[in-house]
Amino acid sequence: MSRTKSSLLNFLCAMIGQGFGLIVSFISRIFFIKILGSEYLGLNGLFTNILTVLSLTELGVGNAINYSLYKPLANHDKMKCKMLMNLYQKIYIIIGIIILFLGILITPFLSLFIKDIPNINNINLIYILFVINTAISYFFSYKRNLIIADQNRYIATIYRYGMYVLLNIVQIIYLIITKNYIGFLIIQILATLMENILVSKKANQMYPYLKEKTKIPLDNETKNEIIKNTKAMMMHKIGGVVVNSTDNIILSRFVGLVSVGLYSNYYLIINALNLILGQVFSSLTASIGNLCANSERTKQYDIFKKINFLTFWISCFSTISLFCLFNPFITIWIGSKYLFSFEIVLILVINFYITIMRQSVLTFREAAGLFYKDRYKALLEAFINIIASIILVTKFGAFGVFLGTFISSITTCLWVEPYILYKFGFHQKVSNYFKIYLKQIVLTFIITIITYIFCSFININIYLSFFIKCLICLILPNLILYVIYKDSEEFKYFYDKIFTKIINILKRGIKYE
Repeated sequence: MSRTKSSLLNFLCAMIGQGFGLIVSFISRIFFIKILGSEYLGLNGLFTNILTVLSLTELGVGNAINYSLYKPLANHDKMKCKMLMNLYQKIYIIIGIIILFLGILITPFLSLFIKDIPNINNINLIYILFVINTAISYFFSYKRNLIIADQNRYIATIYRYGMYVLLNIVQIIYLIITKNYIGFLIIQILATLMENILVSKKANQMYPYLKEKTKIPLDNETKNEIIKNTKAMMMHKIGGVVVNSTDNIILSRFVGLVSVGLYSNYYLIINALNLILGQVFSSLTASIGNLCANSERTKQYDIFKKINFLTFWISCFSTISLFCLFNPFITIWIGSKYLFSFEIVLILVINFYITIMRQSVLTFREAAGLFYKDRYKALLEAFINIIASIILVTKFGAFGVFLGTFISSITTCLWVEPYILYKFGFHQKVSNYFKIYLKQIVLTFIITIITYIFCSFININIYLSFFIKCLICLILPNLILYVIYKDSEEFKYFYDKIFTKIINILKRGIKYE
């Protein structure tokens, strides 16, 4: 399948799957809160983040091996793919065992992460079930990454969201009948195991050579490349986990478990949007990796400028919608008592905007294998985030935690990542990127103010108001962006390549080239 068609199919399946998953998540959260309460919700968020920190033992080896797979997959080098997957299997089994061991090892110290211990039975058992669920996810997941690296992410997506929707339906029914959180988690473990087994079997069908036994070792050049990239990705992994997964831990320790519960509702929405938008870029990564393995820098740079334009459009529209609809949605969804203040919502939205705007740079950096060049940036970002969040949380509470994340982003990744990509990936002046970036920030700010003012005039029935605000956020920002960019080269490119192909796909289906 062509790169464009592969990317489109991956994207469409991801969007449909994530859409169903998002709807089910919101419904599931309503039942979870009503049946178990906010303390269980906070505990759920805290343990999830602790296990995310433990996943640091993966050290980014998956990304490093995925990058090594792009070229042999493009060249149909089955033997090289098989050798890489054998290495992948051994490493991931070891990682799963280490996570299981370390997770159980810190069980006696859980009280250090919680300011006020809630009156919840079997907290240690609940935590161990989280550990088991995370550990077993590594035992088969390496084969999923081969499918993804081969530009077939849509297959993994179908399994992921199909099982996710089924899991949530079963969990909701189970909670209604039993109100038992332990069984709720056991169902999740069984679903994780089942999904990984099904994906593993599908990979064996697609790549029969995976079942063949071979003792041929990888060449030293490939091994050294993987080791080098793994060391770099280890630092990126540490930075990413610290920035994205310690907020709940700091909130739990310095503010309280209830604040973790409040944030988990906002995080569910932010993370859902990040996943949806992340699928756009994830669906492109393998195709861009194939592009980088077979094309000149000039072509890569030309495609990047177009992807970067798409990133801005998506970031602008989604950020404006989030800012205008965040609290109205939560009010309708679970009630006004679960709302954060305006300034906390504002800093959450700003951090979301920064994260999404980085995606085009990160996608090309990953596809081009430039992990090593900005490896220290991730450690500096993590250090600044931890120090700033701990200092600011004592003065500003929850707002200080998220302000710390903002400070770490603008002082490191906001400028280091594009600098590395432009210098070592494209051999272009990074000033070209920042000129465009600043214009985009100003435009986003202006459109946000205009849209927010329009939405502020809507003050009728809460449900009707929310519906009208949704229409305003859908139409107004996109209309303004269209008027500004309709004659640009980038807009015309996506109109011809994307919208036209989507229409053809819906009419005729995918035809293999």
